[in-house]
Amino acid sequence: MILGVGCVLFSDEGFGIHVVKKLENVCEFPENVSLVDGGVLGLNLLGVISEADHLIVVDAIRNNGKPGDLYRLESDAIPNRIRAKNSLHQVDFLEALTMCQALDKVPETVILGVEPLDIETLSIELTPTTRVKIDQMIEMVLSELDRLGVSFNRKEAMDNVSCNPI
Repeated sequence: MILGVGCVLFSDEGFGIHVVKKLENVCEFPENVSLVDGGVLGLNLLGVISEADHLIVVDAIRNNGKPGDLYRLESDAIPNRIRAKNSLHQVDFLEALTMCQALDKVPETVILGVEPLDIETLSIELTPTTRVKIDQMIEMVLSELDRLGVSFNRKEAMDNVSCNPI
């Protein structure tokens, strides 16, 4: 499962959603791969994520880096990095991931993120700093799929496809 999370109403906060929407337009995946717009559902994603064997999450992550920095978090690094975030959906998402343990169905999880420039301005547009990172993030997602042995087909060149989720 490839899960984009965030709120598209607050500029860079919607980065994960923009990435998943563009990924839907540029690649075809086998039936066992789901692309999910998780928005800010947090705990409500429990049922969805507990069905996955492998979970690739795309989000904006404040990690004390420079805006536009890209991150890959896995295993023990995930809770430590998300606990200190400013976004409530990240805290709820971590709780949903933790609750999967009670169901004895914790997917192997990797979080891919970008350091946002602005997650407070009411705007459906990403800042130029993060918008230019979408294609690079898509390549990171596709690399994760390669690592898992998942095949996919590119439908068209990424630079010809808009990433506006609205």
